Amino acid sequence: MTSSILPLFLFVAVATVTPGGATTLATASGARFGFVRSIPLMLGIATGLALLAAVAALGLGSLLLSMPALQTVVKALGSAYLLWLAWRIARSGPPNAGHGPARPATLVNGFLLLWLNPKSWAMTVGAAASFALLSNSPTRLATLLGATFGLAACGSLALWCALGALFARLFRASFHWRIFNLAMGVLLAVSVIPTWK
Repeated sequence: MTSSILPLFLFVAVATVTPGGATTLATASGARFGFVRSIPLMLGIATGLALLAAVAALGLGSLLLSMPALQTVVKALGSAYLLWLAWRIARSGPPNAGHGPARPATLVNGFLLLWLNPKSWAMTVGAAASFALLSNSPTRLATLLGATFGLAACGSLALWCALGALFARLFRASFHWRIFNLAMGVLLAVSVIPTWK
């Protein structure tokens, strides 16, 4: 059983550590608010991903993917939310400069990011289908996928958030912050494009 679980762990590790909307938000939050104040956002994203993976394993994710109209609604809402966040990040200045959000994103913001992101649905449904034989019951598969995705997301987001906090130590001028925030906003906006392909 251990050898059959290794591909799942590798898939989840790669899927969660690669750059995307969630990792961009974690990096930007770490730079702007520091690691500790970004923990609620990271926990919201990780919890959202864990629950989404569990739901996909129970078969509800494939139901969503089989309904094109519902997929379009989720894509539209998710894209609008990500673009709104991208705009806020791109417009923000240095911390404590009075520009952009004064408080970090919340646990609920992180949770919504995942549940409104069609890429997350596709990733977790794909994992549920690919690794369904790891368990003889949907409930056990839901537990395995939920735990694996949740823990991997915590590690990945912590890494990206710490990178953002490191950037914050290096930035001395407001010009650096403008470039960084604009880059983070653009990366977050660009992460919407694959959703519509």
